[in-house]
Amino acid sequence: MPTSFAQTNDDFVSRVFRLPWIMILIMMGLGIFGVAVLYSSTITNPIEAGLPAKHAVRLGIAFVFLFALAMTPLGFWSAVSYTGYLGALLLLVGVEFFGAMGGGAQRWLDIGPIRVQPSEFMKLALLLALARFYHQVRASGEVKFFHHVFALMMIGAPVMLVFRQPDLGTSLMLAATGFAVMFFAGIRYWIIIAGLVAVVLSAPLAYFYVLKDYQRERVLTAIDPSRDPLGAGYQIQQAEIAIGSGGAEGRGYMQGTQSQLDYIPEQHTDFIFTVIAEEFGFVGSVGLIGAWIALFALGLMVAGRSRSHFGYLASSGAVVTIAFYVFVNIAMVSGMLPVVGVPLPLISYGGTAMLTVMAAFAVICATNLDRDKHLSISGFF
Repeated sequence: MPTSFAQTNDDFVSRVFRLPWIMILIMMGLGIFGVAVLYSSTITNPIEAGLPAKHAVRLGIAFVFLFALAMTPLGFWSAVSYTGYLGALLLLVGVEFFGAMGGGAQRWLDIGPIRVQPSEFMKLALLLALARFYHQVRASGEVKFFHHVFALMMIGAPVMLVFRQPDLGTSLMLAATGFAVMFFAGIRYWIIIAGLVAVVLSAPLAYFYVLKDYQRERVLTAIDPSRDPLGAGYQIQQAEIAIGSGGAEGRGYMQGTQSQLDYIPEQHTDFIFTVIAEEFGFVGSVGLIGAWIALFALGLMVAGRSRSHFGYLASSGAVVTIAFYVFVNIAMVSGMLPVVGVPLPLISYGGTAMLTVMAAFAVICATNLDRDKHLSISGFF
């Protein structure tokens, strides 16, 4: 019995040492940097002055959450993937009929005293379900065209449900994650090209007949913020002023005019990159983006070393999920994309998206720990 306990303890210690610590340390650095930027962006607003401390506490909880999930064997992630996907899908259907309103949208579900946002669960559930599906397909033979059609159905169901809430940003994230897994699974290039052509040709129809009025307004505002400088275009214009005024080296920490005078709405959440660009300038912004690129490169390296196809697809898709957060947020506040309400991971204030990002990183860590194992998957559940 003592020998067994000692062996279990050694295995646990061994797994801790084999975690991708460089990646985790970069994440910790980004989180600490986020607390500092939040302090600068909220110090002049008494209502928001306590947010940096809350963010720091949430970060601590989120890293505990990360370590707990990272130590979970990769086989467990695959075992619960389909069940998790179906559960998240049922919750999205529940939002359609029993969802709670908030911020003009029906995106939440009240389960007893707890209010949850099922679309956040679906981001991870879809990723894992697709990874398991393609793993099983590859284990049984060659991936055929109809397999991709089935995968598209798995992607399309949650995307349509989330879009109806309405939540354009999350529906795009789900689509991007799903298509990324399909790409890494080896979808043929002619299918990708045909899909891109279909998207381009259908874009005008989607703009006029699918998007709601406020979503079309956001598209027009992204193209020309000056068309409504005191209304829909105000936030984008102020964000562009902040980014441009930072120059090469920035105005200095807590010295930004736009941030300290609260010219930019939501600068502690979705628009926090404007504070970074104004106070730390082009050098600081590039340094931040470089840190994220390093994280993505390390994540893809973990995926490439995995001997199981499930681990490869799950960790590759997790990297794309997190990368989509970063890309859309920075492009959004820079005026290159419409405002869709996507936070900057680890830096923006907020808890729900942080847990989703941590869970995605946990998948990468679990893949790294079990990278030398061949994963055997059979059955649907």
